[in-house]
Amino acid sequence: MSALFSPLMAVVYSAISAVLLFWHAAWDTVLEGANGWHTNWSWVLGIVFLVLTVRTALIPIVIKQVRSQRAVQLLQPKVKALQGRYTGDRQTLHKELRKLYRAEQVNPLMSILPMLLQAPVLFGLLHVLRHLRPTVTSDASRTLYGWTSAQFDSAANAQLFGAPIAASFSSTGGTVKIVAAVLIAVMVATTFLTSRQMILKTGWAPDPQARTVQRLMLFGIPLSLLVSGALFPIGVVLYWTTQTLFAYGQQAWILRRYPPTDTANTTGMRIVPAENTSGRAPTSAAPKVGAKPTKQKKPSN
Repeated sequence: MSALFSPLMAVVYSAISAVLLFWHAAWDTVLEGANGWHTNWSWVLGIVFLVLTVRTALIPIVIKQVRSQRAVQLLQPKVKALQGRYTGDRQTLHKELRKLYRAEQVNPLMSILPMLLQAPVLFGLLHVLRHLRPTVTSDASRTLYGWTSAQFDSAANAQLFGAPIAASFSSTGGTVKIVAAVLIAVMVATTFLTSRQMILKTGWAPDPQARTVQRLMLFGIPLSLLVSGALFPIGVVLYWTTQTLFAYGQQAWILRRYPPTDTANTTGMRIVPAENTSGRAPTSAAPKVGAKPTKQKKPSN
């Protein structure tokens, strides 16, 4: 497995390097080597546009993911019926679920495909940026993945507001810690806001297990980024911060373009419609949290 995995990751490293070097060369031509505010903008913008390249390429897959999620939501009554019919018979249940999804042309795995495709890019960029260190002196190492010695030296010494992009928060130097801390704070905040944006749109799940998952997404992942952000090179934190900003805007557009379905899934999560365009009050609206019950008027004789 490792013998196959290593050549595949080498291809990923080379592809990431090629995209990064392309955008660096493009911005270096546009900016003509401008390095204002102690920043090598061609390398910084190269990382930013690496994010935009990856996220733009994934937009069709993300749209398919959202459509698949909405289709799965609509199928939940049928799924629940099958689960009740084949309780204790997992083999038959899985067979019937596959038949149902095939008949409805729904692929539940589409919900995790974008994340699976982005993970190699993140780990690949982490590897490439960790490799870009001034202490690497071997010509064979410096020219890996399509780099030249001049490109390696330029990237290894590139800075963002005076902090090397290959350095991390744990590195010595107040400038490095300040730049890394600001990027980490933005990364954590945008990750939190993206999860909060979804919960505000769909509502908190009444089921305790589903609500625990929501809280983990809302608080646990942003907190974990505090730890990982301190260990990542500044270039990777810049990549992740740009990605979370893009994800926040993309999710806002998706929620407006593909509003959640007015149904309930098997976890008990209440999905509320984005808007009511009929002009009439909904017949089964859920009461607000903490609202007092309304008294029924007695019919007049």
